[in-house]
Amino acid sequence: MLQIPIAVVDAFTSKPFSGNPAGVCLLEQALSKEQMQAIAMEMNLSETAFVERTQEHGNFSLRWFTPTLEIDLCGHATLASSHWMLQSGWSKEGETVRFQTRSGELRVKCSAEGSIMDFPLLPTYTDTHPFFSADLFGKKIIQAAQLKKNWIFELENEQAVRELVPDLALIAAHSEEGFIITAKGDSYDIVSRFFGPNVGVPEDPVTGFAHCALMDYWNQKTGKTQLRAYQASKRGGELFLEKHDDRVFIQGKAVQVLTGQITIFS
Repeated sequence: MLQIPIAVVDAFTSKPFSGNPAGVCLLEQALSKEQMQAIAMEMNLSETAFVERTQEHGNFSLRWFTPTLEIDLCGHATLASSHWMLQSGWSKEGETVRFQTRSGELRVKCSAEGSIMDFPLLPTYTDTHPFFSADLFGKKIIQAAQLKKNWIFELENEQAVRELVPDLALIAAHSEEGFIITAKGDSYDIVSRFFGPNVGVPEDPVTGFAHCALMDYWNQKTGKTQLRAYQASKRGGELFLEKHDDRVFIQGKAVQVLTGQITIFS
């Protein structure tokens, strides 16, 4: 019998029951991919993260699973992981931990006041979507761009982003993973939403990887290297972005809302 500590942490917020919840497992011994996928399915959150110690101090393996598959990059579950590691004594205040992931090495400076994640900038390329060329579910498209496995659609204003009602079946049929919608914000630099039906996430509350692409997209448009961003989902969440060459520093807060144990009977 194996017992694994697990927590649910709300990321990109300082208020419980807002931001984006992620499951986090701190592993003292390795699990199989099948076991991790089963736990993620059981948790039924947009992502569950699995952190495993390595032999080198300050260095960890990190993997992310949706309820249906393993993914390459997840910002909010990384932030959630660093938060619970700090609370559990796996890291120290102000320490920079290194995560080995499918997207290469990611570094996070752990802080109770808001950890800073060093993520790759995701290149975007202006293009016209072959199906959604002029409007997206009744909202005018200002510009569209591609990134790996996803599309970005810039809409007229924040109101259009907030009011858009997606057809998830159409998004699934016309994307590999999903759609990011964005616009200039009223009280933030930018606002966004993310719909990922092909990865088991109809609408993600707050999406770290999407902002690695949104930083590139808006930097190309405006030249800005710092952005205050808000993801306008029902739960909502705020992020602070800073571009450094081909990297994005993403700062956000997190709050732990549930802890327990997963029991695996062998």
